[in-house]
Amino acid sequence: MPESGATADAVRQALARVIDPEIRRPITELDMVGDVSVDAAGAASVLIKLTIVGCPAADTIERDVTEAVRAVPGVAAVAVDIAVMTRDERAALTAKLLAGRGRQVQFGPDSLTRIIAVTSGKGGVGKSTLTANLAVSLAARGLRVGLLDADVFGFSIPGILGIPAAKPTRVDEMILPPVAFGVKVISIGMFVEGDAAVSWRGPMLHRTIQQFLTDVYFGDLDVLLLDLPPGTGDIAISIGQLLPQAEVLVVTTPQAAAAGVAERSGLVARQTGQRVIGVVENMAGLVLPDGTTLELFGSGGGEEVARRLSVAQDSPVVLLASVPLSIPLRAGGDGGVPIVLAEPEDAASIAIAALADRLVALGRGLAGRSLGVTVR
Repeated sequence: MPESGATADAVRQALARVIDPEIRRPITELDMVGDVSVDAAGAASVLIKLTIVGCPAADTIERDVTEAVRAVPGVAAVAVDIAVMTRDERAALTAKLLAGRGRQVQFGPDSLTRIIAVTSGKGGVGKSTLTANLAVSLAARGLRVGLLDADVFGFSIPGILGIPAAKPTRVDEMILPPVAFGVKVISIGMFVEGDAAVSWRGPMLHRTIQQFLTDVYFGDLDVLLLDLPPGTGDIAISIGQLLPQAEVLVVTTPQAAAAGVAERSGLVARQTGQRVIGVVENMAGLVLPDGTTLELFGSGGGEEVARRLSVAQDSPVVLLASVPLSIPLRAGGDGGVPIVLAEPEDAASIAIAALADRLVALGRGLAGRSLGVTVR
């Protein structure tokens, strides 16, 4: 044993607490730790093998490794050497993470990940801002959350979450999604240059969503949120085919005339076997300084959509939340800072937090799904 008392085993134990910021698992579990040594004077040397050249998490990993090793009793100095995995090592890592799944949809019918598709009948109802803040609110409750921006033509999630320039990391055929505020995020906006427009027909849209669900490594999630494009087009149908077990959250405005439009998105989801779990009324009354409420977009639209969607469904569809108009909510979306973290006392923030609590409390139906339990 070195005179300092520090050992290589103690250093490796400390490294087990270092989490890869993209894969969100210990670097020791990912076989990213190479040779470890400690000399008699307590100088520790650690070899870290990154997944690819130019790994965007390199600086973070090196910093976290240095801090973890420095905290080991008896360690007087730390030297971290950075290398890159060989092709065989990357292949072994990919196989380990995919666990034999190959290029199949990650969240099949037997998956225990709860999938919530957020949809709306038309655009401009604040669906993406609501979805992003809901994802962050759920992550703040300790849940493992993923967010798939399925609005290929009108992608906005990266900007709302403050990562407009983020690029996923590719490890062979596997894509590691960026993480924002504890949420793993993927969007077509991360693959196009600048403000380039996406103009694709149905088959290409289907392949894009399918690739997101097969090649993007989300890991073990408690909840996967999908921000669907408005309306009832190709992507809504593809999601129904690829994720028939998804639950659907319909977003509308208080305007009564919007109820019929919002209802259609819920009906299409139901036709593919998905279950509508509730309605969110966004852009509700604006609270004025004198305490009165100005109903710019009318009232009652959310309740009307819930009433209409309850018809022919076994359980009633309820109005889960009414989110008031909020300048900080809009500003947070423009600035890339979710209001649920920046201004938790804002009325809209409180409503979204309550929505997150209600969704957690609702749980989900597991009828017809394998739980991996054998009864003898």
